[in-house]
Amino acid sequence: MADSVYKVIELVGTSTESWEKAATVAVERAAQSLRELRIAEIVQLDMVIDDGKVTAYRAKIKVSFKYESGG
Repeated sequence: MADSVYKVIELVGTSTESWEKAATVAVERAAQSLRELRIAEIVQLDMVIDDGKVTAYRAKIKVSFKYESGG
């Protein structure tokens, strides 16, 4: 197995349904432009409240993917 390097970025996904859906949305969107996603770690969960009601769930995640140099 060759040595590898992975880059970690932070994303925030949102959903009106659940935290799980918010995290899934973030991962699925990242997968559209990043290759070889490896791990997604939930960093923080919060909610948007409007007029005393929860209107959205937010999941901040860290996603790692294989780093490939341009040269």
